[in-house]
Amino acid sequence: MTVFRCQDNCAERGYMYAGLEFGAECYCGHKIQAPNASESDCNMECKGEKTNTCGGANRLSIYRLELSQESARRYGSAIFKGCFRKPENVSFALPVHAVILNMSVDKCVDFCTEKEYSLAVLAGQSCRCGFPTPLFSLHEREDEELCLQRCAGEEFEGCGTADYFVVYQTQAQDNRCMDRRFLPTRSKQLIALASFPGAGNTWARHLIELATGFYTGSYYFDGSLYNKGFKGERDHWRSGRTICIKTHESGQKEIEAFDSSILMIRNPYKALMAEFNRKYGGHIGFASQAHWKGKEWPEFVKNYAPWWASHTLDWLKYGKNVHVVHFEDLKKALFNQLKGMVTFLGLEVSEDRLLCVEGQKDGNFKRSGLRKLEYDPYTPEMKNLINGFIKTVDAALKERRLPRVPEDYRPR
Repeated sequence: MTVFRCQDNCAERGYMYAGLEFGAECYCGHKIQAPNASESDCNMECKGEKTNTCGGANRLSIYRLELSQESARRYGSAIFKGCFRKPENVSFALPVHAVILNMSVDKCVDFCTEKEYSLAVLAGQSCRCGFPTPLFSLHEREDEELCLQRCAGEEFEGCGTADYFVVYQTQAQDNRCMDRRFLPTRSKQLIALASFPGAGNTWARHLIELATGFYTGSYYFDGSLYNKGFKGERDHWRSGRTICIKTHESGQKEIEAFDSSILMIRNPYKALMAEFNRKYGGHIGFASQAHWKGKEWPEFVKNYAPWWASHTLDWLKYGKNVHVVHFEDLKKALFNQLKGMVTFLGLEVSEDRLLCVEGQKDGNFKRSGLRKLEYDPYTPEMKNLINGFIKTVDAALKERRLPRVPEDYRPR
């Protein structure tokens, strides 16, 4: 064993701390509780190297790992959600309950996974299971120190107390939002889900379908989307059987065909790159380096950047009853933004479905992030052009008292 090998092992598994004992034993944890000892007590030579020490007899050399917030929240296959105060109606929030001797995180997570619940909640010797509820939202987390009472069957992990619960998300799927169908009666109102290409329209459709239980439609026919579960894709967009209709159109006639619209707007720098990747790499693929460095990219920006602006301006000008949603805001505050979209669609909000959506939010058409290039593909001339369009769109939104362009990409 070496210090680096132990650290790497713990980091790969998503733990925040690595501890070494007896020169060879490696322990991992999110919070390691151990009595302080002098450095002289931790002077046992690592069995795999000569330059470092690896703890001592019943003494740990402890290292805090530099992990991303997302990585540090993992415990094996489960995701650490936080420490929460015991809810008033605990039996309603967490319907399945068991007392487990020698409690450990693994035992509770395995128990709840077996029961097909997506939350495992530890409270001392008590293990409770349930689905996400507003009681366990990330905005209501308590200080983790309140949940650090040791597990009876685990030396380094906290198992919570009778009043403060430790919450993990299991690998069990929350299926409360998985059912989808066509509208029971044909709607006479046509609602557009409008966006510039690359602005997250397919992702928004996925969220809306899960949140409402109804299929979305499309102005187009895309066989690959139909095969991925968007069953409204084959319906004519005027069928009235879908809750809203995807469209990238921006002509006056096409816009005025809809009675109202949700208008998705995304940072043009990201939207242009996403659409360029889709055009040359498919829905979840990437354009090649040859495309980025060839004539295709500058020609694409020249033609598509003005369209990003004109698309939004046209919908603001000709659209009836426009509800603006910024892609970046939807990512940051999915629950509240999606709640507003469901209300705009004229449906009653189901908090159970919305909380379920948070666990299924990625869907089948999420790229693993925009592939990082070794260089900035945007030239100074391109940036001047695009920044001018952003200012124009922001001014139009401000004039109509609609949510303005997020400050993250608003030109200073």
